[in-house]
Amino acid sequence: MVAPELISPKSSRVAAARRLGKRNFRTKERLFLAEGPQAVREAAGHSTDGAATLVELFSTVEAAERYGDILEAAQKAGARVHLADEAVIADISTTVTPQGLVGVCRFLDTPFEEILAAKPELVAVLAHVRDPGNAGTVLRCADAAGADAVVLTDASVDLYNPKSVRASVGSHFHLPVAVGVPVEEAVRGLKDAGVRIVAADGAGQDDLDDELDKGTMGGPTAWVFGNEAWGLPEETRALADAVVRVPIHGKAESLNLATAAAVCLYASARAQRRDARRS
Repeated sequence: MVAPELISPKSSRVAAARRLGKRNFRTKERLFLAEGPQAVREAAGHSTDGAATLVELFSTVEAAERYGDILEAAQKAGARVHLADEAVIADISTTVTPQGLVGVCRFLDTPFEEILAAKPELVAVLAHVRDPGNAGTVLRCADAAGADAVVLTDASVDLYNPKSVRASVGSHFHLPVAVGVPVEEAVRGLKDAGVRIVAADGAGQDDLDDELDKGTMGGPTAWVFGNEAWGLPEETRALADAVVRVPIHGKAESLNLATAAAVCLYASARAQRRDARRS
């Protein structure tokens, strides 16, 4: 492995990386930050249309010694690797306790048309989701459940918000994600592709357990998730083929967004696998 380049806190590279903590700079440069060993490892192994996703990596000496395999993978991917002291990493990082690795990555969202062309079976649509931690966690749940894609509507949070990237724990690099799609366009496109639209809402008239018992969840499905505080607006619920609630069997008032998304996505994934075995 080639020795990484030592870098100064006053370096223009450090300043450029630090600016990516702000959305307007991310959008202008089409670059974002991935922090921690898991996210950086996934970034180093990811590419889009032959172009490596990880373009630059900042590492403390301690992290370089501990995660030598990640630095080697980053260099093989063509990323420029810098050694820096903890103060530099803290300056770039958006976390309170940085883990010693911060990567600069190219945007990796997928055009919505490409997602439709791939004939997805299970999709998570984030409509009006404003909290970046929730968005990243739902993305992670969709990845774990084996979803084919995630769609963030134009009313939702920035996919590349550092909190969203951290919350996904590397899932940003695992499945196609479309961004900035108007919810009406997302629903219309998925319906035209033969996907059933199911809105998740605590006040939904249909019960998830009943839907599973009736056998309605085994086909291609897109779950639409809304804002945790106020749910989905009526006009969005009206676009769905069904509005489904996760049953609460205990005394809890409700489930948070990410937990409800995990329950819904895994329910669909299980029903789809069951139906596939029967066919």
